[in-house]
Amino acid sequence: MKILDGKKISNQIKDEIAVEVEQIKSKGEKVPHLAAVLVGNDGASLTYVGSKVRSCKKIGFESTLIHLPEDTSEEELLRQVQALNDNPEIDGYIVQLPLPKHIDEQKVLMAVDPDKDVDGFHPTNFGKMALDMESFIPATPFGIMELLRRYDVETSGKHTVVIGRSHIVGRPISILMSQKGKAADSTVTITHSRTKDIKALTLQADIIVSALGVPNFLKADMVKEDVVIIDVGITRVPDESRERGYYITGDVDFEGVGKKASFITPVPGGVGPMTIAMLLKNTLLARERHQSRKA
Repeated sequence: MKILDGKKISNQIKDEIAVEVEQIKSKGEKVPHLAAVLVGNDGASLTYVGSKVRSCKKIGFESTLIHLPEDTSEEELLRQVQALNDNPEIDGYIVQLPLPKHIDEQKVLMAVDPDKDVDGFHPTNFGKMALDMESFIPATPFGIMELLRRYDVETSGKHTVVIGRSHIVGRPISILMSQKGKAADSTVTITHSRTKDIKALTLQADIIVSALGVPNFLKADMVKEDVVIIDVGITRVPDESRERGYYITGDVDFEGVGKKASFITPVPGGVGPMTIAMLLKNTLLARERHQSRKA
């Protein structure tokens, strides 16, 4: 079993970006600027956005955090989105999900300028990605692809089973892995809550990407020898015996499945850090595009 170490690879990517930022600074040019909009005080969202801000500082990006109260109206949030669209200093930004229930997430995401949509959630970017055109790839699937590439995991001709069909992970990774190229050329099956006998499909899989959000869903008896496991799930499980009052686990029974896997991502320390690294990569790409248009 070989660990797909997302923490190590994400740090490599951040170091590479930091070198590019130094070169930008040495020319006296504008450095990339990432903004994040956070509504409310969701614990996981606060942690995630805080990590993004620290990462920006580490690699030399400018960053802006717009933290709005839980009772912010949809109209006010849309005004903030429009202000970011119109601000030439901001290269890319994200609206942290989930949003409070009184706000229509789809309406907000549709209002984001596709040229600044570094989360890759806007239909324009999603459609371009599906057509193999240049676009912002959603950060988590982008991170998975980069992990597979950097560890030289063989995907060509392999059978990949994706568990989960969300627009954030399941659906985009199924498209990316079926396209032509490195870490792709795979035959992909998407499974979900209505799939009959998921175990029969996972037992056939050479690669499994699990993005279900159900702790320890994938067990050792559901996989074959030498399977490649990408565990996207991240769930806080209450545990009073721990100082924090919870522990974090993935969709995969790591101990059991790890004994059969050729490659496996840990949780935490696998896909999570890669998501932030690829968000930064998308912001750098956004800055390059904006600069080339001005030239």
